[in-house]
Amino acid sequence: MKHDLPIEAPTKTPPEPGTAVLYNADCPVCNFEIRHYAQYAHRTGLPIRFDDLNSAARRMWGLDADTAARRLYVLHDGLLTSGIPAFLVLWAQMPKYRWLARVVGLPGIRQIASVVYDHVLAPAIYRWHLRRQRRQTA
Repeated sequence: MKHDLPIEAPTKTPPEPGTAVLYNADCPVCNFEIRHYAQYAHRTGLPIRFDDLNSAARRMWGLDADTAARRLYVLHDGLLTSGIPAFLVLWAQMPKYRWLARVVGLPGIRQIASVVYDHVLAPAIYRWHLRRQRRQTA
């Protein structure tokens, strides 16, 4: 499933080798899951970079903060993906999770996972993110 992404002009292009992940470290759910992947990648020497959208690194992605907070983004081989396709790319880069990429990538399962992520999980997590932001600024 492709998503049209509002893109800002990037201030710097992310390095091409390897894989890069853009996630919301301020989101407890996102941070817990992605921190696990980052620790695994670091331990095993995988060339995966993890960028917090709340840092200056987001500018390299060319995404505005609101768009970036709505879902997971992965850049691999110059292709930007988001949502379940991004998870599939990320999991495929990690030997421990390749089986998950194969299973979730199966026809039918991929479509169901995408619908659940796009219409239930990502919107719920994004709303939670907005509520947390409002409480922090109040």
